[in-house]
Amino acid sequence: MPGTRRYVRLTEEMKNAEQEKKEERREEIKETGTLELNRGSGKHKIQLMTIIGEIEGHEAVSGSTKATKYEHLLPRLAEAEDSEEIEGVLILLNTLGGDVEAGLAIAEMIASLSKPTVSLVLGGSHSIGGPLAVSADYSFIVPSGTMIIHPVRSSGMFIGVYQSYRNMERTQDRITTFIAEHSKISQKRLEELMLDPTQLVKDVGTMLEGEDAVREGLIDEVGGISQAMQKLHEMITAKKERQESGS
Repeated sequence: MPGTRRYVRLTEEMKNAEQEKKEERREEIKETGTLELNRGSGKHKIQLMTIIGEIEGHEAVSGSTKATKYEHLLPRLAEAEDSEEIEGVLILLNTLGGDVEAGLAIAEMIASLSKPTVSLVLGGSHSIGGPLAVSADYSFIVPSGTMIIHPVRSSGMFIGVYQSYRNMERTQDRITTFIAEHSKISQKRLEELMLDPTQLVKDVGTMLEGEDAVREGLIDEVGGISQAMQKLHEMITAKKERQESGS
């Protein structure tokens, strides 16, 4: 019957449309490591972003290396800021570090967002991952998570030219200043941890586990995805209430 055929056709079209949406979301995760949460659920709209593997800068990393490309993240962060629908941003981190300039660019972008932001360190957030972890309005780290703080490196080699050393020193100062301004740890204490010769084999620096990172004031709280999501929803609600009371 015509009515039955029309119903079957509409059902198939709806299934195909839903399948296309799923494919788009899978491709979005694969290509950029981002995903919009709570689509159409009536809850707060949250942009999920992941910073995983090595932070890739102006030069591409090895094809076999997991990498986060800053040219992917920066547009998505700008899009989240400009969107009237996105109300908050959740950043998941598990990185060994990477390109300093790219990492600082992403961190500054996150820190400048007007939307509430929460970061969660899973596994580790080492080296330039430090500024990325503290760039959010509120930060979490899982109990087994780690953060390694060490001086700026240049391919692991000693620097024999004074001008090059001064440039590295300035870059390190940019990193420590950013971390100190966006967390509860002082720049002096951060530099002490960076130069500790007792913790890392064949290197100076410090590895902080979950509770240690919180105790030092680098991270706000030990917790997982549930706590991070709850905190972000609370921050979004609080912002809405302030806006309503101010209007």
